[in-house]
Amino acid sequence: MKVILKKDILNLGRSGEIKTVKDGYARNFLMPRGLVETATGGSLKAWKNSAEKRAKRVAAEDGATNELAKRLSAITLSFSRPVSEDGVMFGSVAKSDIIKNLAAADIEINKDMIRLPASLKAVGTFEVEIALKPHIAAKVKVAVSAQSK
Repeated sequence: MKVILKKDILNLGRSGEIKTVKDGYARNFLMPRGLVETATGGSLKAWKNSAEKRAKRVAAEDGATNELAKRLSAITLSFSRPVSEDGVMFGSVAKSDIIKNLAAADIEINKDMIRLPASLKAVGTFEVEIALKPHIAAKVKVAVSAQSK
């Protein structure tokens, strides 16, 4: 089934692209969430007519997202966790911890935006990538220190 993407969809494409997807994926997942519309003759014509307006809106959104990326790149998040005498850390720093600290700085992101394959389980400074949009990402410094007793 050919569909027109209304929004950016990770691993599928950007807004405005025409993609071919399986019928069930389109009907059961994409369409109920308002992410796509069927690519018929009339919808393609209407989509092309509104391309200029949509391009301006996307440019404005990208500008705001780039500003957020600059703010995120300047942030260093600090965490302290208890450490054993051997230097092994008890607990870890997970995506939820990063989200809570960013929320305290008035930055709202969701869990899927954080590209962290596994929780941080060591003391040190790490860079964590946050994908704000498929083509815009920021790196946040995360400092994990040993908790004083």
